[in-house]
Amino acid sequence: MQTPSSRSVTQLTDPVALRALAHPTRLALVGLLRREGPLTATRAGELLGESSGSTSFHLRQLAKYGLVEEAGGGLGREKPWRATAMFTSWDLVPPNPESAAATELLTKVVAEMYLAKFMRWRDVKAREPQEWQEAAEFGDTLLYVTAAELADLNQKVHDLLDPFLDRMVRPELRPPGSRQVSYLHIAHPVMAEAVDGASS
Repeated sequence: MQTPSSRSVTQLTDPVALRALAHPTRLALVGLLRREGPLTATRAGELLGESSGSTSFHLRQLAKYGLVEEAGGGLGREKPWRATAMFTSWDLVPPNPESAAATELLTKVVAEMYLAKFMRWRDVKAREPQEWQEAAEFGDTLLYVTAAELADLNQKVHDLLDPFLDRMVRPELRPPGSRQVSYLHIAHPVMAEAVDGASS
């Protein structure tokens, strides 16, 4: 079995699959397999601070929906597993209420995971090399754009990031001193601020 392409995507449309992925341990497992390559349930559990029984169960659940698969070799909890793709996507506009509810649940869990990872960085930032403290980004920019302009801007950002994707699956392309970086994409219309005690 080959390592998934750096641009491979698993598209989730089944609400049951969306809900199955909406679990912190399962999201962490998929991310771990994408970063570290094939891992056994035992090794994945060690890296995540979970029991091998827990990771074995969650890997089997993820396999039901095509998110991970056995990589060949080994027995029982010593079988290596791998991610089937480097990215997961789902409908931006779900086609029905059941899919919409499942999508909202998964999006919320993913957002909480992003925030937790960012806060871990903030906790250790002061102990990191100055060059990485200065290179890391945190802030926002308010813009007036049309929906079409925002979509075009998002595509341009994706195009800028695209040349770096092969480094995820080809370590020999990583220059000395490079580190894995989480580059978050968040762009949305600004909603009116809620005012405490305001009458409706």
